[in-house]
Amino acid sequence: MQPAKRLEKIPPYLFAEINRKREELVAQGVDIINMAVGDPDKPTPAHILQAMHTAIDQASNHNYPPYDGMPAFREAAVEWMKRRFGVAGLNPNTEVISSIGSKEAIHNTFLAFVETGDYVLIPDPGYPVYRTATIFAGGEPFTMPLKAENKFLPDLSLIPETVAQKAKLLWINYPNNPTGALATLDFFTELVAFCRQYEILLCHDHAYSEMAYDGYKPPSVLQVPGAKDVAIEFHSLSKSYNMTGWRIGFVVGNANGIKALSQVKTNVDSGVFKAIQQAAIAAYNTDEAELTSLMLVYQNRRDIVIQGLQSLGWPIEPPKATLYVWVQVPSGYSSVEFANLLLDKCGILVPPGNGYGASGEGYIRIALTIPDERLQTAIERMRDAGIRYS
Repeated sequence: MQPAKRLEKIPPYLFAEINRKREELVAQGVDIINMAVGDPDKPTPAHILQAMHTAIDQASNHNYPPYDGMPAFREAAVEWMKRRFGVAGLNPNTEVISSIGSKEAIHNTFLAFVETGDYVLIPDPGYPVYRTATIFAGGEPFTMPLKAENKFLPDLSLIPETVAQKAKLLWINYPNNPTGALATLDFFTELVAFCRQYEILLCHDHAYSEMAYDGYKPPSVLQVPGAKDVAIEFHSLSKSYNMTGWRIGFVVGNANGIKALSQVKTNVDSGVFKAIQQAAIAAYNTDEAELTSLMLVYQNRRDIVIQGLQSLGWPIEPPKATLYVWVQVPSGYSSVEFANLLLDKCGILVPPGNGYGASGEGYIRIALTIPDERLQTAIERMRDAGIRYS
């Protein structure tokens, strides 16, 4: 039995490998501080759980759901987009589709649009699925380096004309994983114009739309006039509402993009359990004060990490969004070497930046999804081990 040759091009999934290392060390009795994975540690809010409890007892929810999502869920998504971003006029029947979280919808979008030899423009560093899904679909990934000197935004002028002409998709993700970078509506406007010029589908992975601090509110690419002509946006309840395991989200925007994605999904999955969709509707009606309270938890954790690193010599500014801190490694270390040093000397598990792409070399990523006291302990272990930036 020979696996498909495409698997030879795909490394083990970064977080699966990180979890394997963690389990090995824990089995050896090592106290591991796991700062690797962005999986919120707080429980799903009570009103969402209650909505699920009620829905799961209703026999009408036990059969197959509509492939594209229940009408009530799609309408709730449209209403949330209007309330949150001021994006009005979305058609719940043609411009929204439910998803099993973002990951499957991202992957299926490649299957819907990418053929052998097509280019896909992907950020580097970036979510590893962008590259692997390109390979699964038979396309060619063309990386857009995200550099600190450019505020971790891609420079569209570096994309060769021959590549732009053959590109099917352009992927962005702001607030950005792993860098924590932000994008303005002016930059989104530039992207929309570029994708319109080359007839590229602009795909905005907006998983961290609500994970923002200091009063910052990340914009939607669909706020740009005419963006629906070329763009779709991926939303997930995973991070915002502590629902990573529930696997629920939606994709919204260009009707042709939604139609093509729907054609793939109707052939590979059977939709999202109705009770989960009803719980998601409750989530989209969460009181703003409760969301603010949750964001303050992560903002405080961010401050613990930033202040701790600054006390160890790191010249680092606090990110305004995401669950992550993107940390430059000290001189003389590669990303992998420094990640291994933290693991060996401190029992701290972090992913090396080059796991997100070649341009991530020289960085590690710290997740803010563990309690305050564990973050403080991590800083203390680094100090005790003599680990400093300078």
